[in-house]
Amino acid sequence: MANQLFYIATAIALLAVVVAFLRLLKGPDPTDRVVALDGMTITSISIITAAAFFLGRVIYIDVAMVYALVSFLGVVAIARFIERGL
Repeated sequence: MANQLFYIATAIALLAVVVAFLRLLKGPDPTDRVVALDGMTITSISIITAAAFFLGRVIYIDVAMVYALVSFLGVVAIARFIERGL
């Protein structure tokens, strides 16, 4: 039963990445695109952790943590660029 829930959650996360990607392409403002990119990275982090669970590889959790840190720094840098026009 728990495995089925993980499969369903992974499918929903993949759908969320597709929807966020469409918003990234369509977004009228740069801020909309940044939020869509941030949503894509958050859901892809959950997909990486699901892959760690399914494949039984603990190292993928470290990869997800590093990806989260780099994503956070990237979003902050983009937000500062949009705000100040660096």
